[in-house]
Amino acid sequence: MEIRKVQTGKERYAGLLLLADEQWSMVERYLHRGDMYVLDDGGVKSECIVTDEGGGVLEIKSLATLPAFQGRGYGKALIEFVAHAYADRYEVLQVGTGEPTVPFYQRCGFQVSHRAERFFLEFYDHPIFEDGVQLVDMVYLRRKLKSEE
Repeated sequence: MEIRKVQTGKERYAGLLLLADEQWSMVERYLHRGDMYVLDDGGVKSECIVTDEGGGVLEIKSLATLPAFQGRGYGKALIEFVAHAYADRYEVLQVGTGEPTVPFYQRCGFQVSHRAERFFLEFYDHPIFEDGVQLVDMVYLRRKLKSEE
């Protein structure tokens, strides 16, 4: 398993990006201002984009694993990679997600911070569903980062 930074041609991972955020206009808001990583394990299985949100906050804007490979620890491996790689530059790792994904992030050490009410209704041009549930509020979770002394 190898995790590598994508410097150019991020659009070639559109299939994975649209798994995490199914409206391309929303992906375009952060695609080129963030750092992108892919996890390769006999082929690219997962991707992650992180952005500097200011004030010591690094945000996961996109995290997706191909459906056939979900549940194998790839998403968690990317989170741990990012947490370690950025711990000396940021205080907090943050993610905004829909309600069905909250337990996954909690298992990865995140705690619910706040909500952006009606986010998915106001910023998307069609209803967004995850695990059969229509997403309404964006749930933000945070995990403290600290570099090893």
